[in-house]
Amino acid sequence: MTRPRILVTRRWPAAVEAVLSERFEATFNSDDIALDARQLREALLSYDAVLPTVSDRLPAALFEGDAIRTKIVGNFGVGFNHIDVASAKAKGIVVTNTPGVLTDCTADIAILLLLSVARRAGEGERELRAGEWSGWRPTHLIGTKVTGKTVGIIGFGRIGKAFAQRCHFGFGMEVVFYNRSAVDPMEATRYGAVQLPTIEDVLAASDFVSLHCPGGAENRHLMNSARFATMKPGAFLINTARGDVVDEAALISALEQGTIRGAGLDVYETEPNVPEKLKAMENVVLLPHLGSATEETRTAMGMKVVDNITAFFEGREPPDRVA
Repeated sequence: MTRPRILVTRRWPAAVEAVLSERFEATFNSDDIALDARQLREALLSYDAVLPTVSDRLPAALFEGDAIRTKIVGNFGVGFNHIDVASAKAKGIVVTNTPGVLTDCTADIAILLLLSVARRAGEGERELRAGEWSGWRPTHLIGTKVTGKTVGIIGFGRIGKAFAQRCHFGFGMEVVFYNRSAVDPMEATRYGAVQLPTIEDVLAASDFVSLHCPGGAENRHLMNSARFATMKPGAFLINTARGDVVDEAALISALEQGTIRGAGLDVYETEPNVPEKLKAMENVVLLPHLGSATEETRTAMGMKVVDNITAFFEGREPPDRVA
């Protein structure tokens, strides 16, 4: 029996690639360089399954025509706003993702960013590595205390809850949040959290604002100039969700004008491109999309993709189907 042909668009953990090789006729991107639109289109025409990551863009145009061979897109990641899911579905293509396994690691990165920007850790490390540290002094790199402050969370799903738990029980922070749907107050209490009616209510109350909502059209530029103006002047923004949730031009303006005090970012609007103005700012901590970057988590994500495409080609419903 002929094994399904699959294309893996980037390098994955070796253990996962080994399983894919055993089960499928697998092609790997040995150079680990992002595929362009032409290459992704060719993949959809030539392979039974394409396994993309968040660095791959699959807009509607790639799914046009009648020569599409791909029957399943097994996304390596929770978010899938980089895939035109409606166009894929219209072609009868199943789309899956990898929820659940990266919750803790992403919440940890959000905490890392919060602490780093509050305590000016990035500035301090750059100064020390440059040989510019002249020794301890009482007024050097004074930051912001985290313990006991109020943190606002936008999006109270798995990661938002895990982040709330760390903030409240780890640092004694007051937690408020906005979520599109109502959360049972007893459930929120488990995380020391209180739901507020609007995003603006959360922004106005918070010393730190952390984004944990999906990306895509509905939430594109959710954080815009008006909402930055609603935040406290001394507040910080943390984003480990998706880059398009934040209007980067508005963020830069808010930072330049002192509308907010700082930001910690792990995701960007047009990754891997990061605005030069952001890179030049001392009050911004920038990470290269490390939310799920642990050996355990990336392997678990890959194995979820394996489970999804294995189920599909065996005629079963993929466990993590989104379309």
